[in-house]
Amino acid sequence: MKVIVVGAGVVGTMHAWHAVERGHEVVHIEREAEARGASLRNFGQIWVSGRAGGEELDTALRARDLWEGIGARVPGLGFRAIGSLTPVRNALELAVAEAALARPDAAARGYELLTADEARAVNPALRGEFEAALRCERDAAVEPRTAQLALREALLATGKYTFLPDREVRDVVGEHAVRDDRGEVHSGDAVVLCTGAWLSGLVREVAGEVPVRRVRLQMMQTDPLGEPLTTSVADADSFRYYPAYASDALDALDAGQAQDPTAAAHRMQLLMVQRLDGGLTIGDTHEYEHPFAFDTLEDPYEHLTRVVESFLGRPLPKIRRRWAGVYAQCVDTTRVVHRQRVRDGVWLVTGPGGRGMTCSPAIAETTANELGW
Repeated sequence: MKVIVVGAGVVGTMHAWHAVERGHEVVHIEREAEARGASLRNFGQIWVSGRAGGEELDTALRARDLWEGIGARVPGLGFRAIGSLTPVRNALELAVAEAALARPDAAARGYELLTADEARAVNPALRGEFEAALRCERDAAVEPRTAQLALREALLATGKYTFLPDREVRDVVGEHAVRDDRGEVHSGDAVVLCTGAWLSGLVREVAGEVPVRRVRLQMMQTDPLGEPLTTSVADADSFRYYPAYASDALDALDAGQAQDPTAAAHRMQLLMVQRLDGGLTIGDTHEYEHPFAFDTLEDPYEHLTRVVESFLGRPLPKIRRRWAGVYAQCVDTTRVVHRQRVRDGVWLVTGPGGRGMTCSPAIAETTANELGW
C-alpha cells in the first residue's frame, strides 16, 4: 500500500510513522521547508493529568505508551518520563486536588497528593511557598522543536518514506491522489490530510466548513535555569481549563477565589517544562476571537514570570525568546479529533487542539486501524 500524507506537523508525521511501521510506502508532502506551526510552538508535554475521563484519557494513555516506545527507538525525541507537579497554595485549591485524587481513574493517571516537603524532594527547584502539590506520574515530555526532525530522520532510514517539502497541495484528484502547486500529481491507495490550523483553501473546498476553530496562544522560553527542573509544573489556574478537575470543589474555587485579572483576561494557566538545554518553556494564553492580533502582549508574560518566580523562590533566567502560535481545536471540545472522509480514499484529520502533541500517536494509530492499513 502507498499512503499520501499531507502536512508534516506532529499529527501528519505520526500518520506517516504508523503507515511505515505497518510496511507501507509513504509520500509526505509539506507546504513549507519543514513544519513550523503548533507542533513546534508548544510545551512538548505528554499531558495525561487533566484529560477528560473516558475516550480522551484512554487516547492520552495509549499515546503516552506509544511515545515511550518510539522514544526508545528514536533518542532524538528527547522523551522523558518526568511526571508533573501542580502546587496549591490554600484550602480552596487543595480541595480541587483532593477531588481529583478521588476520581475513579486517579490511579490510571498516577495521581498522588504530596506535602510541600515531599514535592520539594521530588523537584528541589521548587523553593517557593505552597501548601501541597498534586503529582501526576504519567505525564512526560519530548522536545517539540526537534521531534518531527528526529522522526523524519528515522523514517527516511527505512527506505519506505519520501519527504516532499515546499509543496502546497492544491487539489484532490479523483480518488487517492492530490495535485501540488508544481503541477505534480501524487497517487496512492489512501490520502490523509493533516493540515493543522490551515482550514481554508483546499480544506474548505473538499470538506466544507468543518466544526473546528482556531486558537491562538503566547509562550516564552528562558536561558538555562542552572539546575534541573525534574518535573513539569502547572499552577492551580490549570484546574480551570482541564476537564479532569471539574468538581464541586472547582466550583467553590471559582466562587471563592477570583482569578488574577491578567490571567482571566487572557484565559491563562501556567505550564512549564525544562528543555534539554536547561531552558524553561513557559505559557500560556488562549485567544478564540477572530481576527487574531498580529503582535504579542507583555502583560501575560509579566504575569507568568511572577507566578514562576513564586514557585521557584528565585528570579527567572533571562527570557531568550517569545512567540505566538495557532492550533486547530474541535468546537465540541469533548471530541478528541475531527476525522472526516472527504472523498473516497481521502481523509481529513484535524482539530486535536491543545492535546495534539500528547495524543498524536494514538490519533494516527486509530486512523490506521479504521482505514485498515
